[in-house]
Amino acid sequence: MAEIKTLAATVRSGTGKGAARSVRREGNIPGVIYGGGEAPTPITLNYREINKLIYAGHFLTTIFELDIDGKKERAIPRDYQLDVVRDTPMHVDFLRLKAGSRIKVAVPVHFLNQDVAPGIKRGGTVNIVLHAVDMLVPADNIPEAITIDLSTLDFNDTVHIKSIELAPNCTPVDKSNFTIVTIAPPPGGAAEAKRAPGKLCSAQAAESRHMLSS
Repeated sequence: MAEIKTLAATVRSGTGKGAARSVRREGNIPGVIYGGGEAPTPITLNYREINKLIYAGHFLTTIFELDIDGKKERAIPRDYQLDVVRDTPMHVDFLRLKAGSRIKVAVPVHFLNQDVAPGIKRGGTVNIVLHAVDMLVPADNIPEAITIDLSTLDFNDTVHIKSIELAPNCTPVDKSNFTIVTIAPPPGGAAEAKRAPGKLCSAQAAESRHMLSS
């Protein structure tokens, strides 16, 4: 299950561009929390905290317990806006999480043991098709990642989504058996990689014999 983090917020009275600019002038970030059968609530967030969380990674798959003026709301970020020039946070949208509900999230894919994979040892490369998978998951049990062990993969081996054991009640949005990762052989092909080091091919051997006899 994804880690739950605590984040303080306050309700802001104004809405619209003017109110949002006022919040930013005070060194904070405007946001909104919506969903769960309740009306959207405009909120104010600490700029430094939000900036740190966004650039730490996995922000959109992190569950937060928002402390909004003493009222606790469990939520997940659904979107955020950055300044087009400075890449600083401008606005954050949160979705309320209610027990029993399911939401769509992009779950990151983590790859293990690629350094010991037979195909990698023989000169192949890991061809990552998807770094994240869109999934429908329980709102109160969002997986941190999909983990794939590459330790047994050789040239042209492929891992499809249906060969992976997923967390309970978590299903991909795409119902096909799509590819996540493959092991590609080196540019010379599998035959080149299998050739024993220092062993000459027949043409090279013939040329060497000719040079020695001349």
